[in-house]
Amino acid sequence: MLRPLLSLSFALALPLAAQAESLTLYTSQPNADAQSTVDAFMAANPGVEVEWVRDGTTNLMARLQTEITAGDPQPDVLLIADTVTLEALAQDGQLAAYKSPEAEAYDPALYSADGYYYSTKLITTGIVYNTGAAEVPTSWKDLAKPEMKGMVAMPSPLYSGAALIHLATLTGDETLGWDYYQALADNETLAQGGNGGTFKAVAAGEKPYGVLVDFMALRAKAEGSPVEFVFPEEGVSYVTEPVAIMKKAEGNATAQKFVDFLLSQQGQELIVTQGYIPARNGVASPEGFPQRGDITLMAFDPAKALADTEANKDRFAKTFGVE
Repeated sequence: MLRPLLSLSFALALPLAAQAESLTLYTSQPNADAQSTVDAFMAANPGVEVEWVRDGTTNLMARLQTEITAGDPQPDVLLIADTVTLEALAQDGQLAAYKSPEAEAYDPALYSADGYYYSTKLITTGIVYNTGAAEVPTSWKDLAKPEMKGMVAMPSPLYSGAALIHLATLTGDETLGWDYYQALADNETLAQGGNGGTFKAVAAGEKPYGVLVDFMALRAKAEGSPVEFVFPEEGVSYVTEPVAIMKKAEGNATAQKFVDFLLSQQGQELIVTQGYIPARNGVASPEGFPQRGDITLMAFDPAKALADTEANKDRFAKTFGVE
């Protein structure tokens, strides 16, 4: 949904003070979340009008790259699935550095030290299991046990961005590494498609165990689906839907207000109403979700994950014998 801008001739005819501030947002949020985010921001900032474009991260970044190549990027701000995508833009000089005063309420691991992007929520990846399963896993290593051979499903990092970040996180852990992924492959773990396919397989009992993003399992459980979700003892990988200001909007006070709003107490409470774990310390999670302080986040370096992306994909494909 786009909010049309005033025609240029009419806008120029208005007194400068009467013209609304405008902001263009590119986001990969689901439509309902994007609409509620924009509406809440405009309600908190009367006189600001937001145009927004929503698409999947891959499609949105392809569109943005075409605009950048043409020398005319359209968005002022981005609200995109993961930090690796924004790290690539930052390294390419496309993002503006902004030091938000709200950052002091966040774990430094959740935002760029230079202020190029800030996490707005936590979407963690853990273990889902069918309530009819024989064993309750507590560790990532449990999924590689011989007795779970052929019983585990997970999204493919060749298809899912969250799964690719999960791969980078676990292979970077000294207690797991690539040996763990080799053990999963040897254990005939099904690795294909995205999180939706994994959830369906576990909920239907086709595979008793799976690797899944938290909200998909926890929301389904609340609605009566026969699944449970585990935050493994080693910790969880995570994507964070970070927000960033484009270089073209450097110094744009309205763009800075948008970042500050999403990171503020009010913005993070909005995240909770949308059904996600907030990234800000001290904000209560949605009902049925663990509290922010009770979740162990595994170490993750967006810059290293970006540098290793193609090598990680290639090694995964060879390990699992897929294309």
